[in-house]
Amino acid sequence: MRNKLQFTFIFFLLFSTLSFTQVLTPVKWQFQLTELGNDEYELVFEASIDETWHLYGLDLPAGGPISTSFVIDSTDNFEFIGKVESVTAPEIVHDAAFDMDLKIFSEKAVFKQKIKSLSKGTYAIKGYVEYMSCDDERCLPPDEEDFSFSINQGSTDGVSNSENKITPASVSGNTEKRSDGNKSMLGFFFIALLAGFAGVLTPCVFPMIPMTVAFFSQGTENRGKSILKAMIFGLSIILIYTSIGIIVSITSAGADFANNLSTHWIPNLIFFVLFLVFAASFLGMFELVLPSGLVNKADKQADKGGLIAAFFMGLTTVLVSFSCTGPIVGALLVEAASGEVIKPIVGMFGFALAFALPFTLFAIFPSWMSKLPKSGGWLNSVKIVLGFFVLAFGMKFLMTIDLTYHIGIFSREIYLSIWIVIFTLMGLYLLGKIKFSHDSDLPYLSFPRIVLVIVTFTFVLYLIPGLFGAPLKNISGMIPPMSSQSFNLNKSQTDPSYGLTSLSPLGNDESTLCEDPKYADILHLPYGLTGYYDYEQGMACAKKLNKPVFLDFKGHACSNCKEVESKVWSDPGVLEKLRNDFIIIALYVDDRTKLPEEDWITSKVDGKVKKTIGKINADLQISMFKVNSQPYYVIVDNEGNPLVDPIAHTLDINTYLDFLNKGIEAYNNK
Repeated sequence: MRNKLQFTFIFFLLFSTLSFTQVLTPVKWQFQLTELGNDEYELVFEASIDETWHLYGLDLPAGGPISTSFVIDSTDNFEFIGKVESVTAPEIVHDAAFDMDLKIFSEKAVFKQKIKSLSKGTYAIKGYVEYMSCDDERCLPPDEEDFSFSINQGSTDGVSNSENKITPASVSGNTEKRSDGNKSMLGFFFIALLAGFAGVLTPCVFPMIPMTVAFFSQGTENRGKSILKAMIFGLSIILIYTSIGIIVSITSAGADFANNLSTHWIPNLIFFVLFLVFAASFLGMFELVLPSGLVNKADKQADKGGLIAAFFMGLTTVLVSFSCTGPIVGALLVEAASGEVIKPIVGMFGFALAFALPFTLFAIFPSWMSKLPKSGGWLNSVKIVLGFFVLAFGMKFLMTIDLTYHIGIFSREIYLSIWIVIFTLMGLYLLGKIKFSHDSDLPYLSFPRIVLVIVTFTFVLYLIPGLFGAPLKNISGMIPPMSSQSFNLNKSQTDPSYGLTSLSPLGNDESTLCEDPKYADILHLPYGLTGYYDYEQGMACAKKLNKPVFLDFKGHACSNCKEVESKVWSDPGVLEKLRNDFIIIALYVDDRTKLPEEDWITSKVDGKVKKTIGKINADLQISMFKVNSQPYYVIVDNEGNPLVDPIAHTLDINTYLDFLNKGIEAYNNK
């Protein structure tokens, strides 16, 4: 909004004050009923989303933020036809905090559920939608919006009893994350391009270039027709590979399919075995070949000549090169199929474009052939290096199984050790110290090979400190998280991965608290900080110890909360003040732990019964501070009165330190 409109200074201050002190309602829900005929109806759920805010999609992967979900009370009056579907196409963004691709909606989202009426007369279909919302600085806690559709056979005027009610909706992401999502797809496209060029530089593809040029140069055809045939040849290759991507996209459509590929142990184990087979093929153990009859049929069609022959020449090229390109294509498709639906198409198009380009250019400009390097042992070296890469990246599927099912065997140290061994072997191979079955003798090291050796061993040296706790931030998305590290020499107050224990690295422990915190078995503070997760318990301790209280309204699914903790709380000055000068009360607003009935409360805000830790904390934030966004930090005295103006999402360490210092000063003065 700030990028599109120009405000006066006074109006800007007014807007900022109102948005900071009022309960935010960035999403408006409307519910409508549509009659389809044959006793069938469509329940329509429409969300209007304010600018800069976002709504999460359906069925997000496990371990991520809370999905938008619809709970409809089932009765004998009707039956469901399928499940709730999104009419509006979601955007795909990469959330760095959760390291996963997430579906979000901007501006508007429409969902539909078909039902078939089994009863005559009038009855109601009731339920609720659960959701959560974020913009680039704030997140709102999960909430529920009730709906009720009135069914009357032959009538279409059933409307929800909450049609015009304004509520927060389930959202995620921000402008920066949206560009990250685009960059993620663009990055995958360039990886596919590089894979296509790598496929050309393999021993079963590169020698085919002169034969292809000879095919287009034969006969007495004019120059224009030769160029046309070359273009058809290149486009045929692109069409064939892209068609494979389209088939994979169609068969892998649907969130459930992608989620299972991403998290279930069976597909991940299958993918690991496939990568192992691909690596073995590249390293010379065997060759992946297609049936010879299929290749011969395509080759016969190419021999007939004409423009159609150019297509079959492209098909023959694809089939003959399969033993080298098959593992590359398979690896790209496995990676793409576990992501977005469009990803296999993008991957195959990028691969095919790079793969077809050299053939096509040399067919159009045959004189360039004289500048090509001669075939030789270097072609097999390219294949071997690709084998090492495929073997290394195939390990991530075992990592996924271990993390998802909490097996605890495939730790960060083991994973890094395997990578160190793999890339050390690759470096030794490039030096000529290791030789595979199809390798020729290496009399000397060329300059490009020396450069690859330097890059490889530099990467190995970069990995080694990770065995002892170095964060390795540049590749953190491809290796197990620091929480799986069992041996860590870097457990200090500045290590963002440390702190999911009750023992402080500076020596303070829970003896500084009045009693054992409730819910400490399931809720934690980072960096070894100790505190409480229940407001009443924390306030009682603050009175006893005569300390100010640091209220931290946060959420498991709050990316901005994690960002502040990672980039601000990790500062030694901030950490020291949080540790020594405050009683911290961390209030998770999205925790779904259901409490015993005696701990339930009836909200003074909306009159609803709050039964979970998250619902109670979210209601507390709204009732006390008229705010429902996270992160939200408040410094209060022992009676719960704010001592200084609260702050929300900020990554400026000096601003945060100033906030803490003013809070301490105000408490001492009071």
